[in-house]
Amino acid sequence: MAAAVAPEWATKEPCLMGIDEAGRGPVLGPMVYGCMYCARSYQDTLATLKFADSKTLKEEQREELFESLKDNSSIGWEVDVICPKELSAKMLKRSKVNLNEISHNSAMGLVKRALDMGVLLAEVYIDTVGDAEKYRIKLTEKFPGIKFVVAKKADSLFPVVSGASIVSKVTRDRALRNWVFDETAQNMHMNTGSGYPGDPSTKQWLEDHKHPIFGFPSLVRFSWGTCTPFFNDAIEVTWESNELEEDAGSNGSVKRQVKLSSLGFTGFKRKSEEIDSSGKGRCKFFQARKLELVRKFQ
Repeated sequence: MAAAVAPEWATKEPCLMGIDEAGRGPVLGPMVYGCMYCARSYQDTLATLKFADSKTLKEEQREELFESLKDNSSIGWEVDVICPKELSAKMLKRSKVNLNEISHNSAMGLVKRALDMGVLLAEVYIDTVGDAEKYRIKLTEKFPGIKFVVAKKADSLFPVVSGASIVSKVTRDRALRNWVFDETAQNMHMNTGSGYPGDPSTKQWLEDHKHPIFGFPSLVRFSWGTCTPFFNDAIEVTWESNELEEDAGSNGSVKRQVKLSSLGFTGFKRKSEEIDSSGKGRCKFFQARKLELVRKFQ
């Protein structure tokens, strides 16, 4: 697959970029970082295009502005969609990555992507995550030669960030609207409410979709504290980590787990109920969660 290439004007004129995110707070769905860039000489025209902080616009207005932005040959844009699984995995792993660091890495990734495409970035405006000055220094050290302006509510101060906020918000809205569940349980639906932890409709959706062993569908960010109370009565499942399996394998004393059925789970049975811990033949659901159905010694 060929690498993306910047518009010709972006490789010949100094450009400015705005970066903003959508979906940082919700317990459901992806977090999306979006950027918009244009030639510095286009800045005055950009201010007349009625871009505004996406949170102040109705959905129909955002969609209309996003389509006009896409059709504008003087504007470029990119997105980074961080799925709930990735957020949860990074925030819950042994060497945890907090949400601020995930956000910083996503924003820096968009800057790097634009530079790799050949965009002559001169200025980048970005909504702060954490301390604005520390964030600005971090960005400047990573990308010397680019002027960074980091500010609270940058999406309401700079039109280029307002445009980026529309890109990120519409992308997230569409991702949720077109969400396809990996899971195959019956009676699953997308009447999720706002997706924010305090929304009663969202809490009811979580209650309706929890499973005592498998947790929530992949739409949910397991790392959010909102999820914890739903599993006070959950069944505890333990399994060996991949590292321990490899260590144990070297001396021939591989530990095995009890079958999930002994923990109260009754699913359909495979032809061979005992599957080797290598994971071959396991369905996508079990592979993704490192769950194993293994031998039970008599």
